Amino acid sequence: MKNCLRDLRKGRGLNQADLADRLEISRQTIIAIEADKYDPSLPMAYRMAAFFDVPVEALFFNPWKG
Repeated sequence: MKNCLRDLRKGRGLNQADLADRLEISRQTIIAIEADKYDPSLPMAYRMAAFFDVPVEALFFNPWKG
């Protein structure tokens, strides 16, 4: 699933390890999500969106929406 996690993370001046620590997930998970190789669970997606204070729809892009 396409996302803008990397842009949001960099915009906050965080590296992957910092973000992982704040979200209480592994750095490898952040790497995989940013590379579009892992789709987070819905609770994790909401936690990320809340951290960045954006709606989930602004963080993850619906590939089926025209």
